[in-house]
Amino acid sequence: WDDETEKVDGSNQYGYNGEDFLTFDLETETWIAANPQAEITKQEWDGNKAGNRSWKNFLTNTCPAWLNKYLNYGKSLLQRTELPSVSLLQKTPSSPVSCHATGFYPDRAMMFWRKDGEELHEEVEHGEIPNHDGSFQMSVDLNLSSVTPEVWRRYDCVFHLSGVKDDIVTRLDKAVIRTNWGSPSGFPAGPVVGAVVGLLLLLVVCITGLFIWRRNNNGFRLANRGQ
Repeated sequence: WDDETEKVDGSNQYGYNGEDFLTFDLETETWIAANPQAEITKQEWDGNKAGNRSWKNFLTNTCPAWLNKYLNYGKSLLQRTELPSVSLLQKTPSSPVSCHATGFYPDRAMMFWRKDGEELHEEVEHGEIPNHDGSFQMSVDLNLSSVTPEVWRRYDCVFHLSGVKDDIVTRLDKAVIRTNWGSPSGFPAGPVVGAVVGLLLLLVVCITGLFIWRRNNNGFRLANRGQ
């Protein structure tokens, strides 16, 4: 059932021993034999005019009505639109920069890099995989090995989701790239290191204090000697 043209097409096929046997022809309301062994059954079934009319009605009316009904039941899920979160990722300083979109639905989406507003095709690789929650993720990598940092601002990544008017445009900016090397963007490495050092110093002080307390209270005094 084509929901735009309302055209309906259906088939009813039978097999035997792993091979085609009989196929119902909607136009002629007769059966087509796939081999000589099926001819006897074809003649018998072609003689049942009422049964063949029922098959045509089932395939062209009943089945499409059921399909339409269940599609309407699931419309809120099947026809939903979810925009992704888009990030710029880079494994090492010499790796390509990956523009990564995840969490979008449906999968009818496009993603590409641009330079000065023109879509790039060279030095670009695509990848797409589904998520466990039914949404999708997509990435497009840009090789910047021959690009100087001064012209990075001329590049941007574009994500387009079918049915959504506005694209998500992410400008190439070294400051927002998330990496596997160094500190992640926005991660307060300095304060954390300072806190760890402070905790270690506190631990040393506590252990020292405990040792002094035990020495003064657990018999570490000089023993009295008899006169």
